Amino acid sequence: MSETVQQPVAQHSQTGRAVVRLDSHNVAVVIPALNEELRIRGVVEDALAHCPNVIVIDDGSTDGTCEQIKDLPVILLRHERRMGKGASLRDGFAEALRRGFAAVLTMDGDGQHAGSDLPRLIDAANRYPGYIVIGARLRKRSLQPTHRRLANEFGDWGIAWGCGFQIADTQSGQRLYPAAVAALGDVPGEDFVYEAQILISAARKLGVRCVSVPIESRYQCSDSPQQFRKSHFHPLRDLWRITSHVVMQVLREGGMLAIYRRVRAHPPVIDDPSGEFTRVPSTQVHARSP
Repeated sequence: MSETVQQPVAQHSQTGRAVVRLDSHNVAVVIPALNEELRIRGVVEDALAHCPNVIVIDDGSTDGTCEQIKDLPVILLRHERRMGKGASLRDGFAEALRRGFAAVLTMDGDGQHAGSDLPRLIDAANRYPGYIVIGARLRKRSLQPTHRRLANEFGDWGIAWGCGFQIADTQSGQRLYPAAVAALGDVPGEDFVYEAQILISAARKLGVRCVSVPIESRYQCSDSPQQFRKSHFHPLRDLWRITSHVVMQVLREGGMLAIYRRVRAHPPVIDDPSGEFTRVPSTQVHARSP
């Protein structure tokens, strides 16, 4: 069951900073890319249609990824060799912060995220100041391969123990990070572990929670005209890395029973004005808590 919360006019975010209302002009879209020549141009054009500030990080691609977007109005950063998604995100965050953006949107370069969802993430961020906003693949979940769905659910369970609260779709790469979170400089972990760890670090160091916005699951289907390259995410290998990384942190902290109770007491927060995924009766309204 998801948590529904009141929407008071907030003057400060969870981190105590004054609230800056976000729009397409004061946020940047960061897109890590590794051998994405098949879809990268369409992804970038889709992002530009909703936000003029796009930063692409080419992570040592050996195909024509950069050639596909060389004439588009984007900031292009290049790694001479593959450094991993974590390094790409760190570099993209640093560039966005250097340019003074108030928040950073992220989306993958393979076409699985729709640019049309970016304004919805910004709207959710304005309703939940200071929260990390996650585009949760809750719609059309039947399109998601069973092994990926089960792996994602397992990952959600593990990361909840690290954060102290539940999150809908911790594996999604479509997110909005407030500047305070993007500025965290000592987030350990590489590749997909970094995306898990930044949620945990934001929760533990800044008291930042997450809110999820329902988006569609977009995967290659036999009857679909859309073509996607094989995912860089390998469920067994990458979930093992993520889970072992999180488990070690939880064991070092101790207090397993207290963590369990805290996680149980904080179900996922879902921003869904349609009400499709927030079925808590209106009489059960809880105050927003960090």
